[in-house]
Amino acid sequence: MPDTSDQARGAASRLQNSRVLTTFARTGFAMNGVLHIVIGVIALGVAFGGGGEADQGGALGQFSSRPGGVFLLWLIVVGLWALGLFQVLEAALVRGSDKDAWAERAKEGGKGVAYLAVGFTAFTFARGSSSDSSGQTQTLSARLLAVPGGVVLLVVVALAIVAIGAYFVVKGVKQKFREDLSLPSGTAGRGTVALGVTGYVAKGVALAVVGVLFAVAAVTADPSEATGLDGALKALAALPFGVVVLSAVALGLMAYGLYCFVRARRARL
Repeated sequence: MPDTSDQARGAASRLQNSRVLTTFARTGFAMNGVLHIVIGVIALGVAFGGGGEADQGGALGQFSSRPGGVFLLWLIVVGLWALGLFQVLEAALVRGSDKDAWAERAKEGGKGVAYLAVGFTAFTFARGSSSDSSGQTQTLSARLLAVPGGVVLLVVVALAIVAIGAYFVVKGVKQKFREDLSLPSGTAGRGTVALGVTGYVAKGVALAVVGVLFAVAAVTADPSEATGLDGALKALAALPFGVVVLSAVALGLMAYGLYCFVRARRARL
């Protein structure tokens, strides 16, 4: 009689490899690219004195206020939820019980949760509501600080985010993203690599600054310091040569968005 775990694994594998899920997962990569390009455009505007929220909420708000934007929002919802489900199944299908297997499960599962979370934010906008990403981050920080040992918890969150940022930087510099897709040949391949390196490093820097702001919130016991991606990018603008630094990161986020378009077509799923 077949083992129940083997049956479950087989069902998960069939679902993950289904044409419908893989097609929508590829759509999710493309929609993730759209979000990063819009965030980069907003951040570039901020660098030169413009306004707006340079994060997922700000990007999604841009779509909701434009003709046809609701259709795009629903496409983002479906694509990111499909991509999130695909990554969760990827985590569930990892074999082994050693620390490397569990690290791989955590990595793939974490990606899945992140995609699902952004998809839920898009769902909020698609239904006609709105969401303040910075406000939600500050609320989370305040709740953590309010519990016993909250400062330690917030420091752990900060270190985790910085570690994720470092992972992105390393993945970009070492070009480990090559493993994720079938690179096109010639000039297109070299262009894809350039976009990947630039995009991963820029996103890693932005995430690392988000982590630093969480750490500042923990040390000062002030949740208003933890302002998410929007606050992190605006903090870069306040640095010496901030316009140059933020512009470089903004262009890097747009490069990551373009890389996501290539990944939508060439990802190894």
